[in-house]
Amino acid sequence: MLNSNVLRKLDMQDLMVFVAVYEQNSVTGVSEALCVSQSTVSYCLKKLRSGFTDELFINTRSGMRPTFKASTMYPHVLKILESINLCHAGAPAFNPALHPATFNICAPEYFEQLILPNLLKNFAFADLAVMINMHKLETDIPAEALRDGSLDLVMGFGPNFHRNHGDFNTRTLLEDDLVCVFDKCATPAEPRLSLQAFVERRHVFPTPWTSTTNMVDGWLSQQARQRHIVARANSYSAALKMITGTDFVLTLPRRIQRLLADEAAFNHREAPEGLPGFTLDMHWSQKVDQDSANTWLREQVLMACTNPQRV
Repeated sequence: MLNSNVLRKLDMQDLMVFVAVYEQNSVTGVSEALCVSQSTVSYCLKKLRSGFTDELFINTRSGMRPTFKASTMYPHVLKILESINLCHAGAPAFNPALHPATFNICAPEYFEQLILPNLLKNFAFADLAVMINMHKLETDIPAEALRDGSLDLVMGFGPNFHRNHGDFNTRTLLEDDLVCVFDKCATPAEPRLSLQAFVERRHVFPTPWTSTTNMVDGWLSQQARQRHIVARANSYSAALKMITGTDFVLTLPRRIQRLLADEAAFNHREAPEGLPGFTLDMHWSQKVDQDSANTWLREQVLMACTNPQRV
């Protein structure tokens, strides 16, 4: 039974509008995607706000930002709609306890270090015969492999770091920022590096996905500056070894620094003011949005993100 008479007035369209606004951050985009007028979308939002006694979405310059309550509601509302679709389709839900399953995920090392260990532990604790095949992220999202089903999920960086694809759905998993890591014997005294001090140091550049540059170089280019890279490493761990016993600097995601940079050997300092942070985003094809196996996998990834490695 519903806890409120107001909730009884909500219908499936209201819930579809909620999910669409949450995922697209745009009333206009929702109107086009659901083939309804903007006034209809506004009316549905009004009903939702009244029913759940919360603003749910705040209009900002970057789009409709969900409130904390909307973020907690999203997976539950999504599950309601998915359950309704399953009732209509009559298809059996995916159950990895009954049959072995293999999934293909394309992701950078960041995902493998922070989220994949939790994901595999959860499978092991539940005694599920699930295998994950990891594929290394290239310069951009492997769109065709995601469309043809060769890949189940792709993890990429954002915002707007990779090319957008209109037929993909996206969910942000984690937010992070960058810090500067040094050998303990070569750590500068100041708590935050100035831009000048940053570019004067020699850098080791970790390339945990295939790319010649990253967000650091893009930001420096906007400042009409560039850094001196002495080495490119294939992994975060290798990059840390390269700065040992040197005055080189290694710019790492804060979560990776906390996980891998042993405090006995390394120190860190805040990056120059203005260096932007980033997100880790999960992408999947709209073709499998209602697929029970893919839905189950996405839910497992989200659960693994609730307690990423030592963060």
